[in-house]
Amino acid sequence: MSDTSSRSRRRDRTPKPLDSARLGDLALAYVARFSTSAAKLERYLRRKLRERGWDGESEPQVGALVERYVELGYIDDEAFARARSGSLLRRGYGQRRVRQALGEAGIAEELRERVRPAEGETRRAALALARRRRFGPFGSEALDKPLREKQIAAMLRAGHPLDNARQIVDAASAAEAEQWAAEADDDEEL
Repeated sequence: MSDTSSRSRRRDRTPKPLDSARLGDLALAYVARFSTSAAKLERYLRRKLRERGWDGESEPQVGALVERYVELGYIDDEAFARARSGSLLRRGYGQRRVRQALGEAGIAEELRERVRPAEGETRRAALALARRRRFGPFGSEALDKPLREKQIAAMLRAGHPLDNARQIVDAASAAEAEQWAAEADDDEEL
């Protein structure tokens, strides 16, 4: 009985409006818990302000707070972009999806271009996706035309260029697909 009454009291209680100290605490807790970009932190703080309201004497200084955290090194957009890009590539996403995810995180176009994956990384990502989803030579089924088209379409949705998707799906063996991915690494070393 007391358990349900305490739950209903918690639901009825509205959170206190934010002031400068609470806003700073929220920002610090968010940065401590999540790897984030400056734009994502700013969006989070603005959402919290909409949800809870503002109880400060002057307008909330969200931009200044985010800038302070950038200057202190709590937020590093380039490190975030490199980590996020690497994570997505390891999961098998292509360059287009990586750029899209970084754009949604508020990473500037110049920085997105700087952390752009090399051809070898892009090919390894296509290979990782094919292995994980059992596409082309990694699948157990014989590849007929409808299945081939479905696999290529899935690779395109994952952000891979059409040429890479075809190369992986049409590979005669897993070794041939791995060789194709390794060739880009050899070209980059030259």
